[in-house]
Amino acid sequence: MGLKKPHFVTWLLACVVAAPVFAQQPTIRLARNPDPAPDFKLDTLEGKPLNLAEYRNKVILLNFWATWCGPCRAEIPDLVELQNKYKDQLQIIGLVVDDEDQQAIKKFVDEFGINYPVAIATDELRTEYGGIPALPTSFLLDAQGRVVQKHEGLHDPVLYEVEIRALLGLPIGNVKVDTFEDAGQIFLKHADRATQLPGVDLSKLTPEQRTVALHKFNAEPCTCGCQYTLAQCRVLDRNCGVSKATTGKIIDDLLAPAHTSADPPSGAKPAPRATPPASAPPAAAPPSPTKKPSTPTAPLA
Repeated sequence: MGLKKPHFVTWLLACVVAAPVFAQQPTIRLARNPDPAPDFKLDTLEGKPLNLAEYRNKVILLNFWATWCGPCRAEIPDLVELQNKYKDQLQIIGLVVDDEDQQAIKKFVDEFGINYPVAIATDELRTEYGGIPALPTSFLLDAQGRVVQKHEGLHDPVLYEVEIRALLGLPIGNVKVDTFEDAGQIFLKHADRATQLPGVDLSKLTPEQRTVALHKFNAEPCTCGCQYTLAQCRVLDRNCGVSKATTGKIIDDLLAPAHTSADPPSGAKPAPRATPPASAPPAAAPPSPTKKPSTPTAPLA
């Protein structure tokens, strides 16, 4: 599964350049105005101190994983190869979650030939990086220690390599680099910047109604137990039925016509009844309809 080809980058760039001109241009996306990565102080499995500051001026890939995670195991050979290839410019750091058996982890590291530092992530560190709801989860940091991208799940190693090369200023062929504003994709705290949310249809709202809806999404908590706002929950878990239903109800309420009632609002004084002028004659009662004699019904033959 590893990147075993000796001239992998040459092959990669040749594939990109040789793509048909009518095909969609391959694109990578990196955050603009990225946030500094939360630093930490941990000990590696060998007992050596580990923090981000010592790798400043290198591109860093923080990889949250677990020994029991199938996709995590599948991507490790590729990460080992990337670390070998860019060892002077790249530092991969493995952060183990939901696994505290150090001896079992050390055995796993030896079996897979992991050539980068590995430490056990604390609960506090996981919270700093958004809770890590999926494994593997990787954060890509530029040489200034800022988080420019986040990937959840198993991805093609070509994607990681192209992103790393872009950050290092190395050729990436015909690949286009787009930038995006972090609206919760990397750090959930920025979900309040989002103008669209997964599974939420705002297309029928006026601009004013959209503003109100987005404010409510960011102000009201989701009641699914996640302890996030509705907006954060939609970004974090698009399968959450609670946040989807609640955001839908907020939109429906905004689209519903204003309710009008003949009754005066509570506490309001009723309007005074109009009194006809004293000189006006009393209103005539409508004539009573003339009662017609009932027509007898013929018996059925």
